[in-house]
Amino acid sequence: MASEFSDAFLREAERHAAWGAAQLQALTAFLPEGPWTADLEACRYRQGGLELRVGVLGTYDTSEQSWMWGWANPGLRGTEVVSSSAAVERYGRAHGITELTEGALDLSGFPDPRRAAETLAFTGMGVAGAPGYIGAPAGPATQVYFLPDDPRVPRAGLDAVALPRTLLDGARLIGHSARHVVGGYFDHHGVPHRTEDDRIVAELPGGGAAEVVFDAAGRIAGVEARILP
Repeated sequence: MASEFSDAFLREAERHAAWGAAQLQALTAFLPEGPWTADLEACRYRQGGLELRVGVLGTYDTSEQSWMWGWANPGLRGTEVVSSSAAVERYGRAHGITELTEGALDLSGFPDPRRAAETLAFTGMGVAGAPGYIGAPAGPATQVYFLPDDPRVPRAGLDAVALPRTLLDGARLIGHSARHVVGGYFDHHGVPHRTEDDRIVAELPGGGAAEVVFDAAGRIAGVEARILP
């Protein structure tokens, strides 16, 4: 029984931490309040009058404290609704990330199994490049996680003014590797950047620049964004 995630998985999770957290906020603001229904065969999710195309990323069994990827679900395997989940599995095989390639994971040994499940969902979202994920109760002991696949979902862009807060919040989310958080954020937004001894320097859109400095422990010590008028 595992009690923690592998370094390979955590490094991957960190790559998506900053942009993913901002994207989840954008998705939450976009989704209306209200009950939900889903038509898995049609890849449709409805909530509060809004209908979105989605895929099933995975499910969390709260009683067994176990996670199952959508691609491994016997009732969904090979169907269109788990195609994005299957892409996560292929990525895991290509990059040697065991947590993405095991169909079911026992999370009962983790200090907080529910948080571990959310971390799996968050990382799957990042690997798939989805604009967030939606967790919804599907029974007394089941939480299902959907990935939106709809162009109407807003994408959180790079905000140079909010950059220090965005990177610091992202670094606190998982707390494994701040350098991977920063590099992953700039990679996601297609921002050229270079790594120096104790810093990452990025060329911001519009001609500005950002400099992220790390301390001896690898934590973010400072973020300076220079924005051209």
